[in-house]
Amino acid sequence: MTSITALSFSSPAGTLGWTRWLLTSGLLIVLWVVGSILAIRVVRWSVDRITGHIDQDFAASDDLVRTEAAKHRHALAQVAAWVAIAIICTIAAFNIIHQMGVPISGFVAPATVLGAALGFGAQRVVQDLLAGFFIITEKQYGFGDVVQLTVTGGTEAEGTLEDVTLRVTKLRSSDGEVITIPNGQIVKATNLSKDWARAVVDIPFPSGVDVGRVTDLLHDVGEQAFDDEKLKRLLLDAPTTMGVIDVEVDQVTVRLVARTLPGKQFEVSRALRTRIIRALGRAGIALAPGSAITTTSVSPDVSSSPSLRGEDASEAGR
Repeated sequence: MTSITALSFSSPAGTLGWTRWLLTSGLLIVLWVVGSILAIRVVRWSVDRITGHIDQDFAASDDLVRTEAAKHRHALAQVAAWVAIAIICTIAAFNIIHQMGVPISGFVAPATVLGAALGFGAQRVVQDLLAGFFIITEKQYGFGDVVQLTVTGGTEAEGTLEDVTLRVTKLRSSDGEVITIPNGQIVKATNLSKDWARAVVDIPFPSGVDVGRVTDLLHDVGEQAFDDEKLKRLLLDAPTTMGVIDVEVDQVTVRLVARTLPGKQFEVSRALRTRIIRALGRAGIALAPGSAITTTSVSPDVSSSPSLRGEDASEAGR
């Protein structure tokens, strides 16, 4: 005898139960989802208002660069938004799971096993978060700073800081590329625009040059640059001649140093090089054969560094 399988429909009691669940727990789940989305939008809107207000104050003022407090507030607002969004998502997820009737205590054992399995992988995330926390609290750099970061392995990344969270730091290079670096991978941070900066111009001359005449000429160039209204706004004091810093068989190197506003060392160094070339041409003094004027633009944190870099390599993000 052929058996006939009958379709079983939901009983009125089952339908009523689903309706009751949709009107209670289901509605609460929808409210939690919508509420979390609205809360996230409010957080982002508030942060955009705060950062926009900071940027507006800077644009409306006569300041050439942002103050260190403004940079720190900008970075702190972004980090606070990131933390607030993470907390909102976590609370919403737990409440949604609870409304679905899944006991939270049931996740303890699986979470323990999962935590042990992912422990080694999570170490890097925790390292990034801790490093980001100290970067923000210690004010190592802030929004808009020109920084040079040395990451694990010796690789260097240089550019203008666009975003910093507890986990990553984002830079924009001179080529327009956005570089994202986990905070835990940062070995050394060189801030090229903190408080004040220094432009160092090295001029090579033939070994037989009159050093005294050259020194006086560079001193006059520095005084004239400080008297220029456009450059004076960028300089903290008149550029000074450091004298001979290097002597070789066929050339000597004389250094001119200028202390500038943060982030303006590149513009000042270009102007000084132009003035030096013109002054040397009028005086009939030639550079050492096969050499060129080099520029090192550094911040006070690295002013004693022995390494010299060309301006084209150090002018990232400008």
